[in-house]
Amino acid sequence: MKVEISKNGPVFSRIVAGCMNWGEWGANLSVKQAQKLIEDCMSIGVTTFDHADIYGHYTTETLFGGAIKKNNSLRENMQLVTKCGIKLVTPNRPENRIKSYDTSADYILKSVEQSLVNLQTDYIDLLLIHRPSPLMNTHEIATAFSKLKDQGKVLHFGVSNFTPTQFEMLNSFISLQTNQIEISPLHTEPFIDGTLDQCIIKGVKPMGYSTLAGGSFFVSKPEKRVMRINTIVDQLAEKYEVARDQILTSWILKHPSGILPIIGSTKINRIQSAVQSLETEITDEEWFMIWEASIGEEVA
Repeated sequence: MKVEISKNGPVFSRIVAGCMNWGEWGANLSVKQAQKLIEDCMSIGVTTFDHADIYGHYTTETLFGGAIKKNNSLRENMQLVTKCGIKLVTPNRPENRIKSYDTSADYILKSVEQSLVNLQTDYIDLLLIHRPSPLMNTHEIATAFSKLKDQGKVLHFGVSNFTPTQFEMLNSFISLQTNQIEISPLHTEPFIDGTLDQCIIKGVKPMGYSTLAGGSFFVSKPEKRVMRINTIVDQLAEKYEVARDQILTSWILKHPSGILPIIGSTKINRIQSAVQSLETEITDEEWFMIWEASIGEEVA
């Protein structure tokens, strides 16, 4: 269940718990419920938790921090990931007049200081720039990252939603440990646009979000593309005697870049199911059966 995401990088659980839906943007868990979910995740080997400062309109980190405050041993055995750089228009940030990006050194430093307070921790295991800004100054980002590392406030750095060239640009100034990307049978671009190729070349493991396409594979009236995929997935689920979501997660896990799926559910049985998917390895031909169903035609 443990994997080093890059050379000299952090060691994460193979399955990551995504916290975006824990607060106002989803289940609206209480502190007690969040603590129970954290403990349940860690009991099954899911020790890495993915955040962003904006989740829950800048409130979900605080919920999580309140949950781990009651048990210091939780923080000692977990890894915290958070992201910064997006400015939302919300009553919690009245100074923001328009949704925009800010990757200035000053903004990064202030964001981290706030995340440390919110999460009630002395350090963040991995900090990501949430979105690439057209105005990002790589010198400023590198300066901020270096200062945070020297201060011991952030141990490792990475990016999210960066193109290969954007990753290469920033990585030339400071070592990046991952690129967190959207990826699923409904979002296949990273397989062919060079994103995963670059991760393999650089020796960094990508983190994958929306790996189940936001629940698109489980709606009562799916679109035709989803129906094609589900037909194949259900055949494989029957063959391997597992659930649909486990085949879909196995499809992600099979890629040689070593993608770490981020599971956004607040239901422990769903997270447990993702962990169990590690035991199922579909064949290459079965992987291409899902690929073909997704693109609607056989490969060239």
